[in-house]
Amino acid sequence: MKNILITTAAFILIGSSLASCSKLNENPKTSIASTTFYKTQSDAVAAVTAAYSTLSTDINADFPIYGRNLNLIIDNTSDNQVYSPSNTNPDVRALGTATYISSNDRVHKIYAQLYWGIDKANVAIDNIPNIPSSQFVDITHPAINLIREAKFIRALYYFNLVRLFGPVPLVLHDAGDVNTANALVSRAPKDSVYAQIISDLTDATNLPGTYSPVTDPADIGRVTAGAAHALLAKVYATRHDWTNAETQLLKTLTAGTVTGATGTYGYDLFPLFSHIFQTPYKNGIEHIFSAQFKYNGGAVNSQQNLSNGDFSTFTTSTYTGDIPADSTIVNLFAIADQRRNVTFFDSLKNGTKTVKWPYFNFAKYIDSSVSPITSQTLSGVNFPIIRYAEILLLQAETLNELNAGPTADAYTAINIVRARAYGVYSSGGTYADHTHDLTPGLNQADFRDSVYLERRKEFIQESQRWFDLVRRSGQDGLPAGQYYLNAVHGMLNNPKAAATLKDTLFPIPQTEIDLYAGQNPNFYQNPGW
Repeated sequence: MKNILITTAAFILIGSSLASCSKLNENPKTSIASTTFYKTQSDAVAAVTAAYSTLSTDINADFPIYGRNLNLIIDNTSDNQVYSPSNTNPDVRALGTATYISSNDRVHKIYAQLYWGIDKANVAIDNIPNIPSSQFVDITHPAINLIREAKFIRALYYFNLVRLFGPVPLVLHDAGDVNTANALVSRAPKDSVYAQIISDLTDATNLPGTYSPVTDPADIGRVTAGAAHALLAKVYATRHDWTNAETQLLKTLTAGTVTGATGTYGYDLFPLFSHIFQTPYKNGIEHIFSAQFKYNGGAVNSQQNLSNGDFSTFTTSTYTGDIPADSTIVNLFAIADQRRNVTFFDSLKNGTKTVKWPYFNFAKYIDSSVSPITSQTLSGVNFPIIRYAEILLLQAETLNELNAGPTADAYTAINIVRARAYGVYSSGGTYADHTHDLTPGLNQADFRDSVYLERRKEFIQESQRWFDLVRRSGQDGLPAGQYYLNAVHGMLNNPKAAATLKDTLFPIPQTEIDLYAGQNPNFYQNPGW
């Protein structure tokens, strides 16, 4: 069997390095045919590690999914961010101004990357069961748990795909099979995609609650049962299935935090918001699941590109970066809110030099553990895919929706996040200074607004905002998609004036549509594109 790397939904080898338009290598160095490779427990671990690696690497040394590319798609198309004209890629600039088209290279890239990761997960899921059980001598990594880890990765990627593109091809087996690669594929209904996501995540809830990184550093960052419950809660909340969302949230929330919480995973907020993005605190109590990055780690494609560039090249007092922050976004934060100075900066002392900007920039992913700060493609700051603050805010939102208004526990959940924001939180879900608690007595609509505002301030540059604007569709008494349009049309100087309702789904990449030359009616373009 020829081992073909598939990167597109059509599962025909057409993937390209979208920055250079060169073709993918059909036989990349990291791929080994399953007929010769999957024989031992080490092989099984390597297969799952390959699936994990797609979070922070790209086969063509392009921006990884969580190293920048998802940010280009999610933050840059929201009301949080617009890349400046200094960005050299017109397709990046088009995303920021809602003028992109179906051939946009970044849209194609994220689509290909997500399917590349799914294929890696499928390879593990398909082949690990064929390894003799006698080979699994290390009881800490049994075959069934390795498969569950791969299922989590597959579910995460399908969750991204279905939210970005709507109905998408649902491919659940190794695409290295030539027959599979050449098969005509259909766009599966969203309900079918979500059913598979829920099935995979439910299986992953049987994973261990913790690992032992002290004795085995390779376990750092692996999927846990808590991560599966957390992501499952987010999936249900996205679907407005509030009853099931609450069930999963209560299994994730540390016991004693709110009524009914039974979580035993030890999750909590860092007392300081800055610790989330500082390398000494990586994979700490707030990090439920993160894409792993290591400073100058030697992984040729593992690059964190969410900061402002190569600080070692600054030769003048002012440097123009390509990711400026709108001053109105900065002004959403009270001066006392510690998230403000962690999220933004307009000056930076680097070694003996102070660099001043004429505007604010985004700061979360600057690796300050190294001095002087150098190229941020070497940043060791992890990308937090899901963290405990989101679970608290999802609990507040869910209780508000379930009860047609906020309950006492809904207030408790959001106020814990606010207490940390203002530096009065210590640990354990309790705090003494209630000065910054949310105004009591809000109705359902006003409390919903408060939760979404808190999410916005908490998760800037964490690839959440566009998803939030779109998933709010159907609430607030507005027509579908109108909340998104109101938000992006309300930006300073209206940079996204071109946005329309079609922008609540991304286009299927035109290269994928063109593969079939109109001969596959089950593979179609999204409305308006």
